[in-house]
Amino acid sequence: MHGVFDIVGPVMIGPSSSHTAGAVRLGLMARKILGEPAVRADINLHGSFAQTYRGHGTDKALIAGILGFAPDDERIRDAVRAFGGRVEMTSPDHRSGTDRCWEAYCKQGREYDVVVNVQGDEPFIRPSQLEAVKRCFDDPATDIATLVKPFTEADGLAALENPNSPKVVLDAQSRAIYFSRSVIPYLRGVPREEWLARHTFYKHIGLYAFRADVLRAVTALPQSPLELAESLEQLRWLGDGYKIGVGISEVETIGIDTPEDLEKAERFLDSQFIIHNS
Repeated sequence: MHGVFDIVGPVMIGPSSSHTAGAVRLGLMARKILGEPAVRADINLHGSFAQTYRGHGTDKALIAGILGFAPDDERIRDAVRAFGGRVEMTSPDHRSGTDRCWEAYCKQGREYDVVVNVQGDEPFIRPSQLEAVKRCFDDPATDIATLVKPFTEADGLAALENPNSPKVVLDAQSRAIYFSRSVIPYLRGVPREEWLARHTFYKHIGLYAFRADVLRAVTALPQSPLELAESLEQLRWLGDGYKIGVGISEVETIGIDTPEDLEKAERFLDSQFIIHNS
């Protein structure tokens, strides 16, 4: 016997796809079932939604869907075109951002060696970070590349333990061994308040690059038990044997998923520009 979460859940894969874009789709589905504008909504969150909804903006995404907004809103397309950008509108039925990336790549009409997926909620990705990911492909064994930033003592233990900020452990070749929402590795025999001083922990930054043939292949992979447990799409790729190279960056990024994130981003922009009144 299956419940609604067994039916709806697997359609949405990955931390951002399931907890934001996927949540909008759930809200839209509820709006369509209701058949009229909602006056009040009582929302109960289950599973990973209940654990990480604040950091991923799931609550706001559900409300946006109930109000009639869509994750592929054409107003986004119009805004990009207004400043001269190029847009590829993709199917609303994709299970993940990786699937969407593959469709956009196929529409280009030419082949490339590597496809880079910079997500729209990461507007402050720097050229140096792209170069760090690019260097991962100097190793011919690299199938996929991504980015991490070391946690610092100034970040504090709360940042390290935040499940919305996945952690990564690396091997000697700077390849990913595992991604987790838990703190990894566990420092046995060391007081938790000393962990950041005694070990370098890495925070994952949501930037991916794929060899083109690998991008095609991973879109066909079924979900894995580890992916379902952690709600991290990259665990499916690791479990299937793909090698994920990792670039290390010291640059802090600001992902914008909530109104609070937007305020933080605006403060950051203000700090970068000084306006002199004549």
